[in-house]
Amino acid sequence: MDINQFYIAGINYRKTDASIRGLFAVNSDHYAGLLQKAPTYFLNELFVLSTCNRTEIYGIAPCADSLVHLLCSETEGSAETFKELAYIKQGEEAIQHLFNVASGLDSQILGDYEIIGQIKQAAKFSKQQGFVGTFLERLINTVLQSSKIVKSQTALSGGTVSVSFAAIQFLLDNGANVSDKKIVLLGTGKIGRNTCKNLVDYLHTTNITLINRTPDKAIELADELGVQNASFEEAGKCINEADIVIVATNAEQPVIMKADLENSNPKILIDLSIPNNIDPSAKELPHITLVNVDDLSKINDATLQKRQAEVPKAKAIIAEYMAEFSEWHSMRKNVPVLKAVKQKLIDMHECNLFIAMHPNLGDLASLHNSSDSIQKVINNMALKMRQQSKPGCNYIEAINDFITSRVN
Repeated sequence: MDINQFYIAGINYRKTDASIRGLFAVNSDHYAGLLQKAPTYFLNELFVLSTCNRTEIYGIAPCADSLVHLLCSETEGSAETFKELAYIKQGEEAIQHLFNVASGLDSQILGDYEIIGQIKQAAKFSKQQGFVGTFLERLINTVLQSSKIVKSQTALSGGTVSVSFAAIQFLLDNGANVSDKKIVLLGTGKIGRNTCKNLVDYLHTTNITLINRTPDKAIELADELGVQNASFEEAGKCINEADIVIVATNAEQPVIMKADLENSNPKILIDLSIPNNIDPSAKELPHITLVNVDDLSKINDATLQKRQAEVPKAKAIIAEYMAEFSEWHSMRKNVPVLKAVKQKLIDMHECNLFIAMHPNLGDLASLHNSSDSIQKVINNMALKMRQQSKPGCNYIEAINDFITSRVN
């Protein structure tokens, strides 16, 4: 495969706000739908990454348009709008982008490590449906290894700055004394779960009510952290009584509307969802303070400054792993030749004329050793092909090496 057939098309926080990104958010149903359609777009290897900061589609494609039109066939936003705002990267540039995203270099909050779990989940879903082949699997695994080393050998993700922690930082920066405040948290997925743990750990409160459409998850987390839970049917009542409401759901439409809040007590609302799950117009109400992920990303403290100093180290690690992947890919093109030569050596060993010239090859021990000899010759040929490009000479040398090894 030509590496220039690998593309990424995406939008992220750099050129689009939360409301626009929401038009291109991909949930699990959308994802399943687009994978089902993928073969009609001549696409067989791809995965989609959709988070609060970005929607990106990666794949091996005849052109980037195939990926864009497939993605937008399942989103509320159109392909025309997407292409106006999107970045398209190809080949080495696309690979570099994926490495940067996985390491946290391209996150809205520098070093945000929550992205790595989202990449794993996206790739796993695609693989289960048969859309991750040899190239993508090797690339993803190398990217994950690189990200792990960046995390362990640099301080790029040091401190406590992430989307889930930024909500806590916002409450602290705005002087919210939560000791006597009722907090409602809607959504107990990964971000909701992390946010709840941060509330307990950093604000030292358990006056929290968890609500999730699937109640078992809310009950389990509430028991683990010593907080309360309520059913989804009780959400309206709980929100009305709350002082602080944090929403980390994955609904396609807002779950809290402006009209729901017009006669409520003063509230702080934090929307961690993409698309927005709190009606943005609620911000117009004088007694409502509403922030979303874009607002939270503007938090800039000493932790982020320390992370910025780690960027060169992270880039150096990424360069090493990119070189490793590039070497693997360059060797992949030699696989057909190596297989052909191996088969030719096997055919020679079974040739009556060759056996007649070397009668000692007929005993069982020699038959066993010939298999080892062939593999050693192929391994040696692969090494030479990696070091220098002369395929015809390598082929002749392989045959000569095999004959020499059998005669000696």
